[in-house]
Amino acid sequence: MDVPQPTYPTTLRLSRIVKGDNPRRYFDQKKHDDLVASIRLRGVLQPILLRPKGDVFSIVAGERRYRAALEAYGPDGHVPVVIREMTDQEALEAAIAENDDRDDPSETEQADAAVRYLAACQGDRADAAGRLGWSRAKLDRRLALADLSDTVKLALDERRIKVGHAELLAAVPGDKQDKALQTILTAGLDVAKTRELLMRVTQNLGNACFDKTECTTCPFNSGTQRVLFETHVDDGSCTNPTCFQLKTEAVEQVRLGEQERAAAAARTAAPSTVDDDDDSGQDDAADEPTQSADSQEPSADDAGSASGNETRGATASTPAKSVSSGSAVQKPIVTAQSIARRTTDLREATWRTALARALAGNASYAHTAILVAAMSGTLSQIKADTLTSRAGLLVGASFPTLDYKGKIAAIRALPDRHAANVLSVIGAAYAKDVLTFGHVADLARAFEIDLRDTWKVDQGFLDRYTKDELKFIAQECGLVAHMGQKAFAKRLASKKSDLVASMLNAIGFDWSGRLPSAMTLEGQYGPPPVRVASQIEPPITEIAA
Repeated sequence: MDVPQPTYPTTLRLSRIVKGDNPRRYFDQKKHDDLVASIRLRGVLQPILLRPKGDVFSIVAGERRYRAALEAYGPDGHVPVVIREMTDQEALEAAIAENDDRDDPSETEQADAAVRYLAACQGDRADAAGRLGWSRAKLDRRLALADLSDTVKLALDERRIKVGHAELLAAVPGDKQDKALQTILTAGLDVAKTRELLMRVTQNLGNACFDKTECTTCPFNSGTQRVLFETHVDDGSCTNPTCFQLKTEAVEQVRLGEQERAAAAARTAAPSTVDDDDDSGQDDAADEPTQSADSQEPSADDAGSASGNETRGATASTPAKSVSSGSAVQKPIVTAQSIARRTTDLREATWRTALARALAGNASYAHTAILVAAMSGTLSQIKADTLTSRAGLLVGASFPTLDYKGKIAAIRALPDRHAANVLSVIGAAYAKDVLTFGHVADLARAFEIDLRDTWKVDQGFLDRYTKDELKFIAQECGLVAHMGQKAFAKRLASKKSDLVASMLNAIGFDWSGRLPSAMTLEGQYGPPPVRVASQIEPPITEIAA
């Protein structure tokens, strides 16, 4: 027996109607006012499509008519309606179809609808495009626009920017889109000028030193953008400079690490009587405290050693002193200074990078560094091609070809914010190129740069040390106290590779913010910073409030 279908009214009081899940997000105020005037004069001519939702009815299509009628009649007014039983998916499809039939469909509304449809189709883009009645290309373009910030979406909805602007901004990292939008609106940039501006701050992927496999599908690769949009920057450019820089620096760190390991291998090529990877467990007992980092004098047993605590072990030509019976080989004393001497290249490269980032991100810091460098005669140590090779990006595409007079004019014409960016880049270049590391250290101290914010103990760092030196690092960083003397002694008796792995993966121990003395400028261990109550981020609810 068929269940009789409910009979619904053809008119309904506005108070019984609620907003639905229509992807529409923007309503033009002038068109709204015109519709209100029309409804007051002629009434609502086209019924509003609704579906039952408990004791009320949810809008599927006709929200603009509903809004205007509510203003014209108030909540007790009646409007013509068509009420149908519909699933969530059917309601969404009807709403999208109604939006597409309008004369002014919003690209951002279509973007939001595309995201919802793709989720309903379990990520199958071909299926989603087919059910939307769109081409696959249109679906991909709208999905790309879905990554725009809400501020940029609103600007597009209100037609304060064009679709071409939005397509270009879609290739900019989300945290920089609002700032770029403000630049476009303040300067009144058209699409062509916006594209030119983006070209100045992109990185040429052809010159990248890192593996570009991930870049082939990255939304910040202008090659991907060309496939999606009519408006784009030139092929082979990266519009995410932060990512580009981090990948470049990662490759540089690997290169430096390889050089350091090669140098270490060369230093230890001579036969040594100390086998640091020996499994015999004959290392210094872990429950005996390693000599303090404050100790500057060699012990009595070192008196006959030619280089004191710098000597790792005796060679065949220079036999070491025996400890008691002459059967044991004396080991060098491990101190903060002896470890630091093994880490000079990494420490200096890491601090140069940290200073460069600070100067690149703070024009005031960069201004100070440049003035000091100029007054001290060290500004000329910036390598010539460090800046000239990027002048086209930093100032303008035509800058390298200008004569000197033209270059002066181009620099003078730079907006203050653009000029500040150029100063920041010059400051960062100085941090990388200045010959004396002492200058880098002094600037880092002056600007209170904290390496704990950007650097962390990892396997590459620990692999460079002997087991005795690893024990020293574990003690000063608090790992021995965390694990317990006996537990750490057991780890110390294992192979060095196993010891390093156990140090990095100790349960409940976090290396973040712990800076070994070997990596500091002062040669003293830097413990994790203590966050005061005022520095703790408020809950999300407080931020929203």
